[in-house]
Amino acid sequence: MDKLNAMQLFVRVAETGSFTAVADQLGMARSVVTRQISALEKQLGVKLMTRSTRSLTLTTAGSAYLEKCRAILNMVDAAESSLIEEKTEPRGRIRLGLPLSFGLQRLMPVLLEFAQAHSNIELVMDFSDRRSNLIEEGIDLSIRITSRLEPGDIVRKLGETRLLTVASPHYLAKNSRPKHPRELSQHACLVYSQNFQPTSWTYGAKDGNVNVTIRPRLAANNGEALLQAAAQGLGITRPPDFMAQPYLDNGSVVAVLQKFEPMPLGIYAVLPSNRYIPHRVSVLIDYLAAALLNGGVDRLSVAQSKLNI
Repeated sequence: MDKLNAMQLFVRVAETGSFTAVADQLGMARSVVTRQISALEKQLGVKLMTRSTRSLTLTTAGSAYLEKCRAILNMVDAAESSLIEEKTEPRGRIRLGLPLSFGLQRLMPVLLEFAQAHSNIELVMDFSDRRSNLIEEGIDLSIRITSRLEPGDIVRKLGETRLLTVASPHYLAKNSRPKHPRELSQHACLVYSQNFQPTSWTYGAKDGNVNVTIRPRLAANNGEALLQAAAQGLGITRPPDFMAQPYLDNGSVVAVLQKFEPMPLGIYAVLPSNRYIPHRVSVLIDYLAAALLNGGVDRLSVAQSKLNI
């Protein structure tokens, strides 16, 4: 039995909570994964996991062993990478989680250039606006657009985007142009929503933030669909600037409430918190940073309540 390989499998199974998920990620049969874990338990002489048809739970010994395995595997990865990364062309697979619209409009051209420049790196891209669990889904790097990072997130800031409030000239001529965010409660609004629950929009003002409860005429989990609806005069929507720009350029929508713009949203490269960052992933992040920030470099940080390090 290859001890390091068995430890890697154990860590993956413990983090995902599923033999099947790990087998799918690695392209092997589930029986191979279970045999490796069983052989590891036999060699150690302890039970690491309690299995049932519906769940998988670490034993006390398994929890302690998991932390030791993580530390050992990170040291092995760091040692190997430090020896070879400066001498060899980066290679291997990178699983990417990408926001749908920003990924297609802004990131895809950059990623295609990267693929041309690095023929030994395989990119596997998942386009979705949902928040992925990087560890459970085996994602090496996720790009997120957000105003709030979760404690413990390992991130690198790549840029910023602003939310714009827009409507068609026809809609504004028919319904009047809002001069203050509070007036939006009297307008038909086209709302971006993942769960289609009641929502509010936040704006900046001299006397503090203004939160407005929105009356949706239409809700969707895709900003492009909402912009098309706004261009047809159905109401007011609030897309990010990169998405709204073509519609502003052709005059199908115009911006309103510019004096009340909220703080910009950050565009972040987010990494799994449990492992050493492979050289190929670092190379891709540097490439994205150079493309999106014109060569600017932001340091890697751990998001905490009051501190980035």
